[in-house]
Amino acid sequence: MRWGCHLPRASWGPGLGRVLQPADERIPFLIHWSWPLRGQRPLGPPRAFIRHHGSSADSDPPPGRHRLLFQGAAATEAIQQHRRNLAEWFSRLPREERQFGPTFALDTVHVDPVIRESTPDELLRPTAELALEHHPPSAGLPPLALSQLFDPDACGRRVQTVVLYGTVGTGKSTLVRKMVLDWCYGRLPAFELLIPFSCEDLSSLGPAPASLCQLVAQRYTPLKEILPLMASAGSRLLFVLHGLEHLNLNFQLADTGLCSDLEEPKAPAAIIVNLLRKYMLPEASILVTTRPSAIGRIPSKYVGRYGEICGFSDTNLQKLYFQLRLNQPDCEHGAGGAGVSATLAQHDNLVEMLSRNLEGHHQIAAACFLPSYCWLVCATLHFLHAPTPAGQTLTSIYTSFLRLNFSGEMLDSTDPSKLSLMAYAARTMGKLAYEGVSSRKTYFSEEDVRGCLEAGIKTEEEFQLLHVFRRDALRFFLAPCVEPGHPGTFVFTVPAMQEYLAALYIVLGLRKTTLQRVGKEVAEFVGRVGEDVSLVLGIMAKLLPLRALPLLFNLLKVVPRVFGRVVGKSREAVAQAMVLEMFREEDYYNDDVLDQIGASILGVEGPRRHPDEPPDDEVFELFPMFMGGLLSAHNRAVLAQLGCPIKTLDALENAQAIKKKLGKLGRQVLPPSELLDHLFFHYEFQNQRFSAEVLGSLRQLNLAGVRMTPLKCTVVAAVLGSGRHALDEVNLASCQLDPMGLRTLRPVFLRARKLGLQLNSLGPEACKDLRDLLLHDQCQVTTLRLYFNELSSEGRQALRDMGSTTEGGARVVVSLTEGTAVSEYWSVILGEVQRNLNSWDRGRVRRHLELLLRDLEDNRGATLNPWRKAQLLRVESEVKALLEQLGGPGT
Repeated sequence: MRWGCHLPRASWGPGLGRVLQPADERIPFLIHWSWPLRGQRPLGPPRAFIRHHGSSADSDPPPGRHRLLFQGAAATEAIQQHRRNLAEWFSRLPREERQFGPTFALDTVHVDPVIRESTPDELLRPTAELALEHHPPSAGLPPLALSQLFDPDACGRRVQTVVLYGTVGTGKSTLVRKMVLDWCYGRLPAFELLIPFSCEDLSSLGPAPASLCQLVAQRYTPLKEILPLMASAGSRLLFVLHGLEHLNLNFQLADTGLCSDLEEPKAPAAIIVNLLRKYMLPEASILVTTRPSAIGRIPSKYVGRYGEICGFSDTNLQKLYFQLRLNQPDCEHGAGGAGVSATLAQHDNLVEMLSRNLEGHHQIAAACFLPSYCWLVCATLHFLHAPTPAGQTLTSIYTSFLRLNFSGEMLDSTDPSKLSLMAYAARTMGKLAYEGVSSRKTYFSEEDVRGCLEAGIKTEEEFQLLHVFRRDALRFFLAPCVEPGHPGTFVFTVPAMQEYLAALYIVLGLRKTTLQRVGKEVAEFVGRVGEDVSLVLGIMAKLLPLRALPLLFNLLKVVPRVFGRVVGKSREAVAQAMVLEMFREEDYYNDDVLDQIGASILGVEGPRRHPDEPPDDEVFELFPMFMGGLLSAHNRAVLAQLGCPIKTLDALENAQAIKKKLGKLGRQVLPPSELLDHLFFHYEFQNQRFSAEVLGSLRQLNLAGVRMTPLKCTVVAAVLGSGRHALDEVNLASCQLDPMGLRTLRPVFLRARKLGLQLNSLGPEACKDLRDLLLHDQCQVTTLRLYFNELSSEGRQALRDMGSTTEGGARVVVSLTEGTAVSEYWSVILGEVQRNLNSWDRGRVRRHLELLLRDLEDNRGATLNPWRKAQLLRVESEVKALLEQLGGPGT
């Protein structure tokens, strides 16, 4: 992991104007917001910041401002009801967006991606071989705003049809939904009636004939009464055709005849063709969105303006997006209001660190060129820093991200194979990703990319699919490397995506050796003919004295079993590679994988590496995590929607192979950060039975020094909280653990015999939680150490008294100065502080010495032993002297 919106296509099914159905997870969503920046001025040009007031769910849309063409009370009410239905439908959130808060609204904030006008000549120009470069806007063609799409062209001619195109992830669906919501709330007064169609929905109808009036009435029931008036609406009627790549259009007169009758039944594709020809409703305005590969399906003579959606090509737009998104009031709450809210200072700190990283680290800025990746960055930060909804994992965020961008759509609707776009990406980009992980590299030459894309291509149809993928989706996965020292190379858009795709490539069974491929073909052939051949050989063996026939007969039965063993050995080899990657000794002293993810997004404090310095070895610790996560039931169900099914039997056999290897290598004593990574693997897998079997031998949980964020506490509690065996020792010293983390980890603490919580952030309010822990009827704690926590004097004494009276006599050590054995080390400790006074963090040393001084004073007042009082007084004087050197209070 080195560096360190769009939303998905619309899914507008039939019945939009009828009684609305419950929100479905497949309903795509917007990333449009307009919360004021809490006194801050927005970054970037003013056109990129649009404030929308009010909630789409709680207010009625206002009527249009111009003279109404649809006169009469009934027509006016029909239009208003249509507005209300569209507003409610297009404002609904899937589960992935509901995690950001219960009142998060789609029409409250919006950052427009850049739209540049292009010409037919540019569209006909041959594209770059890998289609990864972003072309700057042509001279003399400034970026377009939504309100300018239907302005007259450069020659003053009226524009009736606009085609917006962009690769996956640039924000086509976002713009469509923004335009629909704008119309619902009277912010597009040029159009009195807006009728959106999903081309994916229309294509699902097949060739079944239906008139335009029927298509509209079926989807928008309130418009039934005004359908006869559509012809008189002229240019103030706007059709929005989203996702043209789903429709096969034929403009040949011999194949698609002319039709101007709104009541005449035709195939849906024929209706759309005649609308675009301007033969049906010639005055109507039409907005079309499509992927680049399908632009040519509409002859250019029928198009008044082309616009390329260029995403967030301006870094200021990226910063503005992150400010608005991360400062959302509801981003600080977990699902259902659970958990503690993050402070405004924490949000501001995240935004500041991310902004600095965007300015200083150009690769993350290159990735956030795509608004969809901006959403992924925010979702990941929310996962890392906010209370985590039950069952949410990092793998599920990435899987849902791909579902929201691809939703199982076909790579090319004209191809008879009906191959899903995601399945094609898994086969090609997954191969490149896995080869990179295997050879420990993240930079790829053009030859590397071409080799994975063109592997095994033999037919013209396969070359056509490759051409479509290059134009539409390659930029979503790969980006040109902009880091110094790697000219002409490519990287995955975000580093974690390489590890995700590599894991997907493995669990889908796409990695096959030559022996496996040949063995599978032989086994399938033998399986097809084996029964017939066995029958013939059995008859011949009875009639003829051929001793070799029984041997041949038995060999036919053995072949499938031999192939099965080959496949099993391959699974074991993959599991072995995964476990070895998890427990690489070279990574033992790295940060845990969750801190690595945060650093890759927010950057690392301190000087940047000089270009001439040798790079560190590449780390791929997320690869095994994603492998475990992809085998979980939830992620397999989502992958099946994407056209990438994982068979249950394959998942079980992979899990058995992984468990076998983990059982052998997982018993070794791991450093704290690696142990947390091991637990995070189990958290991603989401299989309690599997985890209980693998972790049944764990007796010591040593996470000392690991920064225990709310997410890490949730991970440990989810994996170990349901276990039954006792833990000999749980060591969470110096983990920045707070009272909320204490409550989250309570199920684990109940099973611990020795519990170390020294040097944490447990203030006076933690005393009640600790008391409840010790008094719990299932508590097994015999020793509780609390060596530098800001507990109150009363709380300390209460814990001491309670520890001595609880059943079993739990020993509660709340102070560094308790006991007699530690006294001999005070001089060593204070001498070490004295020697390193100028190099250590003086503020932190001062805080620790102040806590130590308070410990000494409390214990001197509590002890009756005069000899011990004298010892404590002597050490107090030394601590006060050190505090005076640091400028702190010595008395």
